[in-house]
Amino acid sequence: MKRIIKTRNAPAAIGPYSQAVEIHRTLYISGQIAIDPNTGKMIEGDITAQTEQVMKNIEAILHEAGYTFLQVVKSTCLLSEISNFKAMNEVYGRYYFDYQPARAAFAVKELPLGALIEIETIAVK
Repeated sequence: MKRIIKTRNAPAAIGPYSQAVEIHRTLYISGQIAIDPNTGKMIEGDITAQTEQVMKNIEAILHEAGYTFLQVVKSTCLLSEISNFKAMNEVYGRYYFDYQPARAAFAVKELPLGALIEIETIAVK
């Protein structure tokens, strides 16, 4: 059975989608951008600050659903500029220091609300 995951500790969806959906012990987290869940607004800052906020948002959703970063099997990172890859990777690596998931990273033309980074995540129990 499909379970919709929703937490106040991560930004509310800005469209017709869920923060995350769990089915068959697999959690699909929608792409997260650097929105502060307390204000509902994009944080100010560079790629390092934005990636940190994105990872905190992902962590809050994982926690709400009863998962951890150790159970993440796949991430997709969307960057507004590929030149931000190295700085993003440094922050990302602090969260996935052990049992790193599979990952893809792409530069895209634009991201919602002018974000520099968006990350979607899949975790499995």
